[in-house]
Amino acid sequence: MIESVAEIFDHIDELRRSSGRVAVATLVNTHGTTPRKEGAKMVVGEGGSILGSVTIGGCVDAQVIEQAEDVLSTMRPRLLELNLGDEEAWEIGLTCGGTIEVFVEPLALDHADDVGTKFYERVHAHARAGGRGAIVTRLDDVGRKVLVLDDGSVEGSLGEAFLDERFVAEARTAITAGSSRTLFLEGVRAFVEVVTPPALLLVVGAGHVAMPLTTLARTLGYRTAVLDGRPRFATPERFPDVDELKIGIPSELITAYPFIPSTALVLVAHDYKYDLPVLRHALATDVGYIGMLGSARRGAAILKLLREEGLSEESLARVRVPIGLDIGARSAPEIALAVLAEIQAVRTGTTGQPLSIKKRA
Repeated sequence: MIESVAEIFDHIDELRRSSGRVAVATLVNTHGTTPRKEGAKMVVGEGGSILGSVTIGGCVDAQVIEQAEDVLSTMRPRLLELNLGDEEAWEIGLTCGGTIEVFVEPLALDHADDVGTKFYERVHAHARAGGRGAIVTRLDDVGRKVLVLDDGSVEGSLGEAFLDERFVAEARTAITAGSSRTLFLEGVRAFVEVVTPPALLLVVGAGHVAMPLTTLARTLGYRTAVLDGRPRFATPERFPDVDELKIGIPSELITAYPFIPSTALVLVAHDYKYDLPVLRHALATDVGYIGMLGSARRGAAILKLLREEGLSEESLARVRVPIGLDIGARSAPEIALAVLAEIQAVRTGTTGQPLSIKKRA
């Protein structure tokens, strides 16, 4: 399932090669489920290519695909209200059958003046640079849009100045909250789709754990980068799934990356000369996760050195060592799974405990 604008435009070149026009279907409203499900996307190309899903790939998605083909033939957007069967409802968080709303809009990827394509590409580029934004789309046959960025930029119109003013204000609130939502204001419904920086997994060290770590992270939708000073280890053959592979001094290379809450830093080099300067840099930032491979004894030794340099206990407590959740991991792939599970738990503010225990509690 595609969960965001960013994921679509990570595939933009592929989409352009397969089709000049695509229909983008976005889940904009559900009854009784969580807000983060809103924004799930499916892309249907002119040639029949399909990317993503708005539910779980069942009958509802089949209906969306059929409607998307009609949208491509007319190049006019359409708002669909679809009934869910019990099984599909359960998969997206509903206890029994219900309804969802899906907005299907055409994009002319081969036309530079296509408003939808232009706004999606602009907000994607802005997010990759560390910014936040939102696209406000009217949920009627007009399909007008407004682009709102956190640098103050506003472009486009919903058709009336008073609508733009109200929805832009709400979009800014949604950007701050980091959640997409459907709103009804001044007699008009619109979907405010918030786009935030993509989660980045920054791995220092190109060892055996780093390989399955980047592969699994890519499956989960992370952008990944591996940094190491050893050319024999940091090779494309060892890291076929990594987005960026850099050779050099890690403490210098890391300055090119955003150390923000959506970034996770993992140190797996097991080398003091890598770990210490990278940790000094990271602990002075708002990076969302810091984990270091190694035993509790080794971790205590490194933290002792940083403590002697004057770093506070509160700051040092951000370093997770040993790294990962306790799942009995021994092999490199198992360790990678444990690490990513912990990163996900930190990102979502959850405990990482079994759901069966959480349910009983």
